[in-house]
Amino acid sequence: MEHPEDHAYPGHWEADVVLRDGGTARIRPITTEDAERLVSFYEQVSDESKYYRFFAPYPRLSDRDVHRFTHHDYVDRVGLAATVGGEFIATVRYDRTDEHGRPASAPADEAEVAFLVQDAHQGRGVASALLEHIGAVARERGIRRFAAEVLPANAKMIKVFRDAGYTQRRSFEDGAVRLTLDLEPTAESLAVQRGREQRAEARSVQRLLAPGSVAVVGTGRAPGGVGRAVLRNLRDAGFTGRLYAVNSAFPESTTALDGVPAVRSVTLIGEPVDLAVLAVPADRVPEAVEECGRSGVRGLVVLSSGYAESGAEGRERQHALVRQARSYGMRIIGPNAFGIINTAESARLNASLAPEPPARGRIGLFTQSGAIGIALLAGLHRLGAGLSSFVSAGNRADVSGNDILQYWFEDPDTDVALLYLESIGNPRKFTRLARRTAAVKPVVVVKGARHSGSAPPGHTVPVTRIPDATVSALLRQAGVIRVDTVTELVDAGLLLASQPLPAGPRVAILGNSESLGLLTYDACLTEGLRPLPPQDLTTAAAPDDFRTALTAALADPGCDAVVVTAIPRVGETGTADPDGGGALGTALRTAAATAPAKPVAVVHVEIGGLAQALSAAATSGPGRPAPQTTAPPPSEPPPPTSPPPPRPPRPEEIPAPAPDAAPDAGPGTPDAAPGTPDAVRRLPAYPAAERAVRALAEAVRYAQWRRQAADPGKVPEFLDDAIDAGAAAALIDRLLGAAPGTRRLPTADAHELLALYGIPVRPTLPAPGPDEAVAAAARLGYPVALKTTAPHLRHRADLGGVRLDLADEAQLRLAHRELTETLGTAVELSPVVQAMAPRGVDTVVRAAIDAAAGAVLSFGLAGAPSELLGDLAHRLVPVTDRDAAELIRSIRTAPLLFGWRGSAPVDTPALEEVLLRVSRLVDDHPEVVSVTLEPVVVAPHGVSVLGATVRLAPPPARDDLGPRTLPSYH
Repeated sequence: MEHPEDHAYPGHWEADVVLRDGGTARIRPITTEDAERLVSFYEQVSDESKYYRFFAPYPRLSDRDVHRFTHHDYVDRVGLAATVGGEFIATVRYDRTDEHGRPASAPADEAEVAFLVQDAHQGRGVASALLEHIGAVARERGIRRFAAEVLPANAKMIKVFRDAGYTQRRSFEDGAVRLTLDLEPTAESLAVQRGREQRAEARSVQRLLAPGSVAVVGTGRAPGGVGRAVLRNLRDAGFTGRLYAVNSAFPESTTALDGVPAVRSVTLIGEPVDLAVLAVPADRVPEAVEECGRSGVRGLVVLSSGYAESGAEGRERQHALVRQARSYGMRIIGPNAFGIINTAESARLNASLAPEPPARGRIGLFTQSGAIGIALLAGLHRLGAGLSSFVSAGNRADVSGNDILQYWFEDPDTDVALLYLESIGNPRKFTRLARRTAAVKPVVVVKGARHSGSAPPGHTVPVTRIPDATVSALLRQAGVIRVDTVTELVDAGLLLASQPLPAGPRVAILGNSESLGLLTYDACLTEGLRPLPPQDLTTAAAPDDFRTALTAALADPGCDAVVVTAIPRVGETGTADPDGGGALGTALRTAAATAPAKPVAVVHVEIGGLAQALSAAATSGPGRPAPQTTAPPPSEPPPPTSPPPPRPPRPEEIPAPAPDAAPDAGPGTPDAAPGTPDAVRRLPAYPAAERAVRALAEAVRYAQWRRQAADPGKVPEFLDDAIDAGAAAALIDRLLGAAPGTRRLPTADAHELLALYGIPVRPTLPAPGPDEAVAAAARLGYPVALKTTAPHLRHRADLGGVRLDLADEAQLRLAHRELTETLGTAVELSPVVQAMAPRGVDTVVRAAIDAAAGAVLSFGLAGAPSELLGDLAHRLVPVTDRDAAELIRSIRTAPLLFGWRGSAPVDTPALEEVLLRVSRLVDDHPEVVSVTLEPVVVAPHGVSVLGATVRLAPPPARDDLGPRTLPSYH
């Protein structure tokens, strides 16, 4: 390509975007080679749209116009185009101007902006997407404001500017509306952008899951094969739309296959096709995609293998596939996918290799593995759980778990979201979407490839340095229920989809086996629940006895949930109950209907038919959302929870709900009145006590998170009193200007920067010799500490590198001599003197920026607890006062801060303030890529920061603050 010579073509401005209707478009800079495309585009614009653009009749572009609109310097004059199929559908340009509206260059920071959208594509959100991208370009080039003149009758364009969320001013001049927009992102503009992103991405998934017509490309002429299997599954599931079989090898005389219309090419179908399922070899996929694109197909499911999972050549083939599909506005599930299922009565779509579609239910399931997808479908089916939708994305080259979450967030048919993930391509976005979704419906995740150190074959994801334990902690902060196995995924989904959320951790246990009851009791304690003493109904208990006991337990205000345990009933003759569990299932369902706001789980051992009997009852019915009543949030900070390996909250740490608190009804609550037939709900059944209790414990913790999410906390205003963000920014600019690139700050500079955020660090003075040490102590005042700053001995009191409580000159000189005699020369050790801090608990506070996940604040006790045992807690920045309180209570060694074994409790409010200040520093200044405060000594009154390191670097790109864009493979 030829481009203006003064500035290189800005390839990083190219982006694929999802539009309002779920289709895609490509946004890129306009170049000198686009003259013919521009003329063709303009010819397809109506006279009215041309009039709105130029304020006068303007039937065609002159040669001068074409030259002006295709020649840009990419600084003061920029043009962007939205394209589909390589052709323009919309354009936007800005021209930098001075205060008089004349052409200008930097430092002028205002520009005139103008749009033109082809009439056929108006209403798709193209102009809004272009405004986001041209605004980001302008900010990059030093432009802070856009000005636009719009005719009053051009209501659509005025709405685009008005709805953008930017700070704006409006005036009426010379018969036109003049709009001025400040381009600095605001909370409102970010909310608008994310709202549009959610609606667009959800719509793009809906187009895939609810097509009006499907073409299966690659259906074999003979029985067997992938394409023929998918065609059969679609037909047998009763797909409600139009279905076509496509194979270029069909004889011209072939017009039907298995009762389905058959054609040799998608282009011969003769009507629009919403979804194409590609089941052809990888080398034939490009031809199939080309035909689909030219025929207006809206989305693809690519079952073909031979892509990124097969190596570098396959990875490039996969990237080319995405580029080709997006050029026609199509989204892709796959390649190497297992398929998709939508059980809605309006769709009945089984475009997958699963021969038997699952029953209709309230669970959404997403997997990145076909094999795991098969196992999960079988497990849910065996337990009587139905699905709303299923997506097995394979290599997830385009549509990912993030897109599916966007869809499930507003899908009325999905109450619970289950995801099996082998990689998280955009952790920052995933946690944001998961938090929003978890606020209204449970999100349960099991992650494979946790310890492999690399992404699974076929997955192109950013490299993250964050350990899996940290990822788990951040997911839980976002409300995600993180489980370790697919079995636990099914167990949790089964309970959450059929039962209300518990109001608290108090669990009643009843059953006909004392031993099984005790196992359940122990499992509850292990999971941090509060079990009540098990009620033994004896082995002679009949179904009526179970119903009576369960009804009484559910009526007890001191009980939040019930676990029923059952073994086969043996009659007086010594023979097993011939009923096979049917009567017991009916009795338990009937009793559960008396208290629809409390969850019930059943543990059974070898009772054939009980699980089926428990799952046979009707729930609130498909499409009927459960009522949502939420218990008041607790007034105190939440109790300790822990990062993996999980240490459940101790019973005494969990506040009991208020007596009049209404439980969070949750996703599975029936909405019929108790005692009516519709009130009889499904009950989840488990073959082991540990599985049932673990699922219940996850529901308890999730319900607690839901209550807390209603009041997420805030950053206290008192922080502003001791923070000088402006001075800190100037200091950072000066330090980075003196030494560009990543650098560790000298001690004095690090202390100065921290002090500007109200974090004083106790000063240290160098002590290369005993005389210098004595002089330093005289300045600081006794008692003092003498410690080495050598990297291999830093913070290693156990190796003798730190000498404390030196009360006078003699002790100091002796300590200096012993230090240099046993550990090395003064040059090697670089000893320093520091005034003693009040005694307390040594802790460590860290903040670091990960390219994929963002800024993370971490806390733990200094030394062995954090370094050897990994006892650290983590939160995403920015943290609120509630986050800070949770953070220090989340580590397993937290009792040491609160008076363990009679020790004095330390000043945790002061510690929380330090955490908030570090979070604020990192959030305000993205150039601060790492902060470590160690040790932070927390005394009964106050805290002392004894050591600090700070690293600076040019600020990393924040893709979550930029314009909407899909991952690019160009």
